[in-house]
Amino acid sequence: MKQNRTLLTVFLFLMSLGLFAATPIEGLLERIDKGASRKIMTEMVSGDADFFEITSRDGKPLVRGNNYVSIASGINWYLKYSVGVHLTWNSMHATLPATLPLVQGVEHHTTDIKQRYYLNYCTLSYSMAFWDWKRWEQELDWMALHGINLCLDIVGTDVVWRNVLLKLGYSKDEANQFIAGPGFQAWWLMNNLEGWGGPNSDNWYKQRERLQKQIMKRMKELGINVCLPGYSGMVPHDAKQRLGLDVADPGKWNDYKRPAFLLPTDKRFAEIAAIYYKEMQKLYGKADYYSMDPFHEGGNPRGVDLGKAGEAIMAAMKAANPKAVWVAQAWGACPYPTMIKHLKNGDMLVLDLYSETRPQWGDPESTWLRKEGFNGHDWAFCMLLNFGGNVGLYGKLQHVVDEYYKARQSKFASTLKGVGLTMEGIENNPIMYELVSELPWRENKFGWQEWLNSYVEARYGNINNTKVHDAWMLLARSVYGASDKVLEQGCHESVLCARPALDVYQVSSWSEMEEFYN
Repeated sequence: MKQNRTLLTVFLFLMSLGLFAATPIEGLLERIDKGASRKIMTEMVSGDADFFEITSRDGKPLVRGNNYVSIASGINWYLKYSVGVHLTWNSMHATLPATLPLVQGVEHHTTDIKQRYYLNYCTLSYSMAFWDWKRWEQELDWMALHGINLCLDIVGTDVVWRNVLLKLGYSKDEANQFIAGPGFQAWWLMNNLEGWGGPNSDNWYKQRERLQKQIMKRMKELGINVCLPGYSGMVPHDAKQRLGLDVADPGKWNDYKRPAFLLPTDKRFAEIAAIYYKEMQKLYGKADYYSMDPFHEGGNPRGVDLGKAGEAIMAAMKAANPKAVWVAQAWGACPYPTMIKHLKNGDMLVLDLYSETRPQWGDPESTWLRKEGFNGHDWAFCMLLNFGGNVGLYGKLQHVVDEYYKARQSKFASTLKGVGLTMEGIENNPIMYELVSELPWRENKFGWQEWLNSYVEARYGNINNTKVHDAWMLLARSVYGASDKVLEQGCHESVLCARPALDVYQVSSWSEMEEFYN
């Protein structure tokens, strides 16, 4: 008996430290507040669609769902709207009351939005390049609580590429001349530059491999699908001379020389793609989603049969994993319709990166209109919002809501399978990400004022302070009230970053800043 009591004491002590949990959800709750897993009951039940419901049992709140991400979403909803606790980048910890309030009856939320996608390549370089496991663990909790079940993850892809290049006959030093440094890997993996910001140390590669394995292990535990960079034809710019490959030159990106593009007609395309996927799987296992964006942001496809390129990229991915889905970012002219229109529907998920301002899904009022949408492929309504990692207040509260429900009622609604947060930098404007993360769980259209009142109560607790509400109303009608006519890329740029002048207004030459509020 004494031994059992000792084991129980040790078990409770380990739980209090977050070192042991019966389920990933209990571990998540303990990281929010020690002892939280004994205050909130959870239960997994089967369901045809993703759902969560909040009720009570034996005097405690009970959150049920069909998987861990659904349950985490329900916990977050309960904490926000019943307890007045807002878990966000500012703080993922809370001190929960000893006795938690109970929901009367059963509050049920379900969604037919299968994919709730997270991250832009840029986010992983602009905000996350040097994160350690402690910071990643916090972000993975944030994802689960906000319903994210598909996340782009480029950590450790540099290790894969180094192994591939070594297999192709490049030396370590030569491989490092191709692989970008930490802060620039986003643009490298989107095929826009090579080598910039490097070389990376041997220890860096070891750290990245170890970190990626930790990240993917936790994702698997929580039920978050990983989206890894796939192979889309990128090779070093000297691959023609070094390897005798038949390549196209995509030109330059902002005066950086782009990597070469291996033509799909080259007999070694499938071979090199197979080496890439084999090295990826050896390190991190198979993924069911691979992200690929050939000719991203102005890459010149001259001399490339785009139809054959699309088929070759898809075939190489399917050879690695027949169940895999190609995830592509809709940005500018990419993905080119001729590249994807003959591919089988269901094998792609197109991220409409900038749905809140320049949608491409087929909105007839958009300045970036694609009349045929994405050629019948599944797509995700995404909010970009943040450009360049700029820090400042900005958003389109009502417009984002209007655009989402417009898409839900359009002729392209049947292929709308996802909602995404595709910002270039995070840890700012949490209100906008909170709003979009809730869209899949809200069946009916709603107004910003009603939603904002509940957001304020969640963020500050039930304080009944009219000044806080008044302040947020001012923000909502100004910086967060940008209309559909406002096309500027995120918040105003900081004039401190501009070249010196007597009359400074914008920083970047392509800025579309405008004064839309007082």
